[in-house]
Formats: sequence, structure tokens, C-alpha cells
Amino acid sequence: MIHAKTYWHFPFSTRTKTEQVTHVTPYTPPTQDQLLAIRVNAGIEELAEAEKFAHAEADLVEAIVEGVGQFAAGEFAPLNRIGDLEGAKLENGVVRLPDGFKAAYDAYVEQGWNSIASSTDFGGQGLPFALSCNVLENLGAAHMAFNLLPMLSVGAIEALEHHGSKDQQAKYLPNLVSGKWSGTMNLTEPAAGSDVGALRSTAEPISEGPNAGKYRIAGQKIYITWGDHELAENIIHLVLARLPGAPEGSRGISLFVVPKYHVNDDGTLGPRNDLRPVSLEHKLGINASPTCVMSYGDNGECIGELVGAENRGLAAMFTMMNNARINVGNQGVQIGERATQQALAYARDRVQSARAGSPDKSPVPIIEHPDVRRMILRMKALTEGARALLYYCAGQVDRGTLGDVDAKNRAEILVPLLKAWGTDIGVEVAGIGIQVHGGMGFVEETGAAQHWRDSKIAPIYEGTNGIQAADLVTRKLGLEGGEAMIGLFGAIAADAKDEPGLRNLAQDCMDIARWMRDEASLDDRLAGSVPFCTMAAVAVTGWQLTKQVEAVAAGAAPSLAETKPVTARFFLDRIVPEAAGLKAGAMAGADLLYALPSEKLVG
Repeated sequence: MIHAKTYWHFPFSTRTKTEQVTHVTPYTPPTQDQLLAIRVNAGIEELAEAEKFAHAEADLVEAIVEGVGQFAAGEFAPLNRIGDLEGAKLENGVVRLPDGFKAAYDAYVEQGWNSIASSTDFGGQGLPFALSCNVLENLGAAHMAFNLLPMLSVGAIEALEHHGSKDQQAKYLPNLVSGKWSGTMNLTEPAAGSDVGALRSTAEPISEGPNAGKYRIAGQKIYITWGDHELAENIIHLVLARLPGAPEGSRGISLFVVPKYHVNDDGTLGPRNDLRPVSLEHKLGINASPTCVMSYGDNGECIGELVGAENRGLAAMFTMMNNARINVGNQGVQIGERATQQALAYARDRVQSARAGSPDKSPVPIIEHPDVRRMILRMKALTEGARALLYYCAGQVDRGTLGDVDAKNRAEILVPLLKAWGTDIGVEVAGIGIQVHGGMGFVEETGAAQHWRDSKIAPIYEGTNGIQAADLVTRKLGLEGGEAMIGLFGAIAADAKDEPGLRNLAQDCMDIARWMRDEASLDDRLAGSVPFCTMAAVAVTGWQLTKQVEAVAAGAAPSLAETKPVTARFFLDRIVPEAAGLKAGAMAGADLLYALPSEKLVG
């Protein structure tokens, strides 16, 4: 790592892109902490006892985690800074990525990383979802923008596995599972953002000719992540549109599969479909991810196939959305890990000032100063905590797949916690990383600012974090009449006998859940939803960290025997009390929010 004073001799404008890239901290996979979370929080050994996941034996799990970490560090990470500096470009109707992206993606496909958790019926490895989360965690920590490509494909696979016809599954899934083809989801339109029911894209049935039984798709979609590129041989777009005479609102939306290139009956690719990228968005971050404005049917010949039942597209898309929300929560872990590694490297090497109170007045690395220590420990505690929450959620998803109804309901509750709080801490940790760098964090050349810029999209997409909190206090609070959620907090309180702060936080969460269920109006619930979501996430996370500490004390992960108790203690003693302080806001109600009429509020 170059010391800050060295940079002053090389202004940003005079250095080549290659020189800028060489000074960015490399990615080191946190393999042992990941394995601990997979074993303790996901419960991988218990999952492997089920016939469906019998291949997830300890040696295979370790090989996957170590192998994808090495792959991510070697293939994806070197492209992170290049991707930020050069970005995706639309040239003559073709989306181009910087040199190296095609080779890295081809290696990803060739090594089989895309197929970890997909069904063996379509060429997948049939392993637990928790392991596919680890693949995405490593790839995203190495290069968050690039990782969005396989992340979106996972969602498309999930939607077609659950809602596609047998013919559609046979036609599209093998190449999606391998990664040879990639997938997208197309919801948002210029006049339909979070209110998906307002979309206006259309699907006209075709009754004659070679495409009889299919549909002509027409409309424009915006914010389509990896909507077009040349890395995969084909792109399978899942598009929401309206049939003629469909009901207004969300009840009248259908889902269609729309390939970039038509697929012949023998599986070969035919001519290009009538769709195109109109433009690429100019974004705050994730510059290597082409965020496209997509146009369908400019010439009236964009052909798609109905997925599932008519007017049931939103339900089908939400299968994909739920998966995506978990993977977006994962992005908070990813960017937190990368920002923490960068901050640690800088704090270790940057020498400035003597440590206050020390008799030795020699300058020391800034990691020796108390406030820098506080920032570093906070970064580590939040990131490791979010990782524990991620794998706990993934493990519950896997149990739900095995038919455990209670686990399925618990996963439903955990998804908004992970997506909202996980991405919030990603932003916080990346911001602290800039602070650790001081003025050099504000200089693009160090790379610290990129992590913060990249992090800011995650609280927005796949349903903003406010929408996640609203989902928590409406749909998820209603599971089993509220008892599923209250039971979760009860389990935490029962386990937290030796942690009064955590126990009290869990009790507060139970009290708020009961108040919201039994007394609060809908406005009151929504007004307190965000602080309540944070409280709930911190309670679950603290609980899962205590389980990690217990496992480490019993001999698991010897390499973490010194560090894990300290980071967990920091979380329990510093983060948990902060969350407890949110109770007043969670139960404050909505009256104050509407004390001023809109015209007075805006002045």
C-alpha cells in the first residue's frame, strides 16, 4: 500500500488507468469466517442429512468456499477498478465491456460456479442455496458490478423453475443454469416505478403463422441491470406486460419470456428478436454493470412466450424478486467486506502521530489510535454480523425447500431484515472506510470512494428499504396471525440468558410487534416500520453472532478464536444498545408526520 504522502506527487489527472489500478487493495477471501457462518448459522451439516442435499458433505463445502474465493480473487477482483474507470459503453447499438470481462465470465461458466444450487434436472449441482450465496458473496466482494450478471441469472432460473412450462424449462434452463446464457428481470417503466401495477407494456396474442400461440411484446423498460451485453451467447429477458382487456393494476399483469435471440427447436440460436438497448444510465456507481433502457417491439416483431397463467405475472415475478432480495442483502456483506479490507490495509500502513497517552512520542500507524480502532471494529462487527444474518436466512430457505413450514415462514420474515439492514450497513461500512482514509478516502485514486458509490444502489433496488420495512409490518407480521414473528423474538429472548441487552432488545421487538398487530393503525405501523426493521435485524444478528462465539469456544474455527469474541462483543455492547434506542421511533405513530399539510412542509 502506498502511503498517503506518496500520492501527492501523482495527481489523478497525470496517472494512467493501469497505474491507478495497481494501488488498489486486492481482495482476500474471508474463507474461515464464511465457513463458520455456513456451518453455524446456515446449519449445513444438518442440511446434508436430507437426501436432497446429501452431497453437501464437509469436504465438498470447504472445497467450494475455498475454490470460489480463489477464483473471485484471481479473475473478478482485478477487473473491479478497471470496470469503475472505464465502465460499460453502448457503441453502435452494442454494449461493450472493458478488456478481460469476457475471459473472466467464460472462466466462471467453464468452472461451473453458476450451477451450484440449480436442479440436477437441468444440469445444476443440486446443492443448498446457502452455497450459492457464498459464490455470490465472493464474486460480489471481488467485483460488485460484475457480480450482478450472474445474480440476475439466478433469479431468472428460479422463476422458470417454479412457473415455466416443461417445454420452456427444457428450452431455456440448461443454458441459463450453466451460465452460457444470462437472464434479466424487466419490471420498471418510466411511469411505473415501485407501483408496478401502473406499467403499460403490452402483449398481443398471435393466432396465425409460425409464432401462433406466442405474443407480440411492445413497450419500454428502464433500469434493466445487464439488459444487454456480449459476454453470454443469449440473454433471456423476463418481461412484465399486459394482455388485451386485462384488469387494471397489479391484477392484470402477465409474465413473458423474451429471448434476445430466438431459440430454434433443436436448441440452436436463430435470428435476433425485435428488442434493443436504447441507452445506458449514467450512474453514481456500479459503472461496469450496464443499466439499460430497453425497447421491445420497435418494429412490431418482438416475440415472447407467456410464463404461467394469464394475469398472474406479478406473483411469478415475485418468486424471482424474493430470491433477488436475499442476494441484494448479500451485497451489503460483499461491499462491507471489501471496504473493511481496504480500510484495514490503509490503517495498518498509514503512519501519523503518536498514540495519545503513550510515553513514546514516535508516530504510529493510525490503526493504533482509539477512534480508528473504533471505526475498524465497527466495520468488522457490522460486516460479520450481516454475514451471519445472510447465512441464517439462507439456511431457513433451504429448510423451507425441504418442506419445513416453520422455516419457510421464518425465512419470509428474515428476507426484509436482510435486504434492508444488510444494505444499510453496506453503505455505512463503506462510508466509514472513506473516513478511515481521511482526505485520501475522498480521492478516487485510492479506490475507497468506489466502494461507497457502488454500495448506494443496494438500498434502492429490488424494492427500496422503506418498502422492505413496509412488507415486514404488513405481510410478514400477518404470518400465523403474528405468532411467526413474535415466536422468532421469543426464541432470541430465551437464548439470550447471559446477554441482558440482547434479551431486552428481543423483548422490545415482541412488544412492538404485538402493538402493531393489535393496536396500531396502518399509518402508525408504516411510520414506525423502518426503526422496527432495524431493531429486528440487529436482534436476529446479535443472536446469530452469539451462536458463532459458542461454536468457536467449542473448538470450531481455531483461526478465529481471538478475533470472533471481540467483534461479537463489540456488536452486542455497541450496536445492540443503539438499536434498542429506536423503540420510541418505532411506536411514535404517524400523527407528527402529518402535523403539517404538504404545502407547509415544502414551504
